Parts: sequence; structure tokens; C-alpha cells
Amino acid sequence: MSSWTRGSLAALAVCALLLAGPAGCGPEDAHGPVDGKPPEPVGKLLDHTDEEGRRYREVDRRTAPEVRVEVRPVTDGDWDVRLAVRRFRFSPDGTAARAAAGRGLAQLLVDGRLVVRLRAPEYRLSGRFVPHGTHHVTVRLYADDGTVWAVGGRPVQSTADITAAPPEPPEPSEPSRSVSPKAPAPAASPKP
Repeated sequence: MSSWTRGSLAALAVCALLLAGPAGCGPEDAHGPVDGKPPEPVGKLLDHTDEEGRRYREVDRRTAPEVRVEVRPVTDGDWDVRLAVRRFRFSPDGTAARAAAGRGLAQLLVDGRLVVRLRAPEYRLSGRFVPHGTHHVTVRLYADDGTVWAVGGRPVQSTADITAAPPEPPEPSEPSRSVSPKAPAPAASPKP
């Protein structure tokens, strides 16, 4: 009878957890609107747009996300790109297309051309996007709905100027010395 009681208590505990589970997990972020009200809009949409026509989403400077980009060459001609973000979290792929404070993705541009959308703070930039010369590598932050995070009417972004050197020619090898085959030694004459 004691094992039946323990089993019943365990089943009751599991049922209680299932019923109460979502209740203590937090507000609308995890489970939708609270009290049937939709979430408050984040920031103010501006008429300004980026190169792709995506509208700017103006937010207060004190709570706005920040980004800094650092680009370093790698020996094989590629570049390591690292982002340092503040008040910003990268959203995983498949996140709902709505703006949430301090969330989203970054776009990496080289000389104003989109190279890739980033959902992580590190990226290996192929040398084919950075030919010989000086280039501007820009990282811009976007909300999950595709709007550009902005402060003071300007996008939240960071730019690093990099210079790609021309490929070095191969080092010349030592000149080869021509070696002529040795002439056979004269035959020794037989001694009498």
C-alpha cells in the first residue's frame, strides 16, 4: 500500500507542475500578450530607410543597443570579424518577425554592399569580398521585424576601415646550379 501512495503522490506532483508550469515563467515574452493586450510597440518608426528600403526604428539613446566591430586579417587572406554588443541579443533563426527591445540580427556590409546577415557575434569574411585596397566594413543592427535600430535619426552601426594588401608574389627559390655529369675518369693503363 505504501508504494501505491508514493506513486499517487508523484502523479499528483507531476499534474500540479503541468498545470502551473507556464504561470511562473514571465510575462508576454514567453507566452504571448498579458491580459489579452498586445505588447507595446518598441520605439518610433521613422520615414528614413536603409539601402534596402527598411525603415528606421528610433529608440531612446539610454536604452538603445550598441555595436562595435573589429576586423583582423587571417593568414589565408580572409578576415576575422568580431562584434561587441551592448543592450542587444542576437535572435535565433526562425524568431517571430516583431520588434522586441534590444533583440535582432546584424547585417555585415563591405563598401555599402550586403555580404551576410549575422545571428552571432563572430564571422569569417572571405578575402574575395575584400580585394586589394582600402574598404569600409560596416555592421548595422536590425530588429527581428527587419527595421533598423536608430538613435537620433541615424542607424545603430559601427564601421572599421581595413586595407587589403596585394597578394605577395612567391619568393624566388635559390637559383639552381647546373650540375654536369662527371666525365668518366680516364681508364688506368695496365702495368707491365
